[in-house]
Amino acid sequence: MTAPDHHQTSAHPTPMKYVAIAAVLFVVTAIEVAIVYMEFLGSLIIPVLVILSAGKFTVVVMFYMHLKFDNRLFSALFVGGLLLAMGVLITLLVLFRVIVG
Repeated sequence: MTAPDHHQTSAHPTPMKYVAIAAVLFVVTAIEVAIVYMEFLGSLIIPVLVILSAGKFTVVVMFYMHLKFDNRLFSALFVGGLLLAMGVLITLLVLFRVIVG
């Protein structure tokens, strides 16, 4: 008698799904480039670009780094490291702004 296989299977994207994701990323990048030239947005350009870039980052991490299909532990480790890096970056920016600025 063999032990049941508890290997978790998940449906990884097909090659066509990767092409579709790449096309979406291309379109969003084209929109970002176009937004840079829209002077009427004024001070809204940076927040809009940050939001679009964050969306692209999320899609890349989920699909191309396979975090959407892997164990949640890997996602937690990735997000934890990302939050730590962001915290260090923000702390350094504030520190140097206070000391130098």
